Amino acid sequence: MINREYFDVPFAGHTLRGDSSYGSNGHVLMIHGGSKDREVFAHYRQLLDEMGYGTTAFDCLGHGASTGSMSESSLDSRTRQALAVIAHLNVPLTGCLGSSMGAYNAIQLSARVDLRSLILLVPGVYTPVAATVNFGPAFSQIIRQEKSWQDSDGWPLLAGFRGKILIVAAERDEVIPQEIPAKLHNAAMEALWKTLFIVPNAGHNSVWKNITQSAALTEKAHAFFRTCLAPVDKA
Repeated sequence: MINREYFDVPFAGHTLRGDSSYGSNGHVLMIHGGSKDREVFAHYRQLLDEMGYGTTAFDCLGHGASTGSMSESSLDSRTRQALAVIAHLNVPLTGCLGSSMGAYNAIQLSARVDLRSLILLVPGVYTPVAATVNFGPAFSQIIRQEKSWQDSDGWPLLAGFRGKILIVAAERDEVIPQEIPAKLHNAAMEALWKTLFIVPNAGHNSVWKNITQSAALTEKAHAFFRTCLAPVDKA
């Protein structure tokens, strides 16, 4: 169990709820995907705690303990929610881990916040057309257009990131198109260090489970996380 410090952050007339833990090696913000909440990161937060990193995770609007509804939020709103949480923190942020839809928000943050590390877990990316459309039928209609993600602004944003990037993909992801993780890896041309880690036989929601079923995979994953999160002079 990690020691958590709970917080509330006001946002657009609502309340974002989350918590932070602290470590001496850096601090990582975690952003969950759609229809999830911050507890999805429990295992990853424990791992980072053991590595000496503090973490902050919050429930996006309409999720978990936060107020509001998903229909009042959007991709752009989620990024602004993350910025509001960052502004609340009393420690400098060194990294960001985004899962699924949250990976897109992490990429957006990389252009606005000084980060040394990005971890993109089963990452989704989206067409800019969908960015400000509130979640609901109109949003779904846009992203369900075949390969709508191809013109995502995620590619050029990641191309400009000069820190370290770990992309964790599920070999049998039934949600995220298989082309996306590889294209993200290829887009990160200026990255100081980058790795695409494809977890064998994993589905979108079973990455951690599949990693921990194998001692070799567990060791490999821990090494990737350690390298990605470490300062440049300790990589």
